[in-house]
Amino acid sequence: MNHHTEEKQAWNATKLFVVFAIIALPILLSGCATKPDHPIALKINQDMVLVGGGEYVMGSDAPEASKSERPAHTVNVNSFYLSKFEVTQELFESVMGSSMSFFADPNVPVNNLSWQQANYFVERLNELTGENYRLPTEAEWEFAAKGGNQSKGYTYAGSNNIDDVAWYVGNANNRAHPVGLKQPNELGLYDMTGNVGEFVQDAFDDGFYRFSPVDNPNNAKHSDSGLSHKSVRGGSFSYDADESENFRRDFASQSIIMSDMGLRLAKDH
Repeated sequence: MNHHTEEKQAWNATKLFVVFAIIALPILLSGCATKPDHPIALKINQDMVLVGGGEYVMGSDAPEASKSERPAHTVNVNSFYLSKFEVTQELFESVMGSSMSFFADPNVPVNNLSWQQANYFVERLNELTGENYRLPTEAEWEFAAKGGNQSKGYTYAGSNNIDDVAWYVGNANNRAHPVGLKQPNELGLYDMTGNVGEFVQDAFDDGFYRFSPVDNPNNAKHSDSGLSHKSVRGGSFSYDADESENFRRDFASQSIIMSDMGLRLAKDH
């Protein structure tokens, strides 16, 4: 009798264990499983370059530097990711459905858009992929353009000869070109000089360098005014060589649409 009772108890215990395992296993697996990356995110992330954080001299004291590009000042930036390429029309339209690009071609940077539209694209992209892409800050952008910790001190992003690395007024035939056709810079980034100008987070302030923080400066400002000016970096196909050095700054109102404006994606490390 006791032997029969023990068998019954053992059988009940086995059944309870099996039931527990059936219930618990999916819960455990769901906790361990990671959500697969969105196909668009996979493509973007494989083209991201890790820019190791460091210290550099931002701006210039050269005689040809403008007031907004002075003084040369030391800046520290944290590590971040930056895309090898400017956002192409193919990527932009895979998120937004279409673009108003003046120079239509899937491999040409999206162009003919405003800073506001660029940020709306980034918002939609993040909603779609679950990622946290963003525009780079102006300080991040210049650090990366100069080659980051691997900088060789070139005038342009990757060379002292602008024709090696950029589509600019001297060779572009007044149009944007497919990404990645010129030589990359020290970090493997393409078209940081020329092709299309690149929007950054920062509001443009011609006196910001005089009071800039040393660590991760960012002059991002929210504004409901369409005339609010935002910084644009890298020159473009319509800029001359003496307007395209790595330290050069330009600006545009956040709502203006221009055929030589585009963007490049960044992400926190």
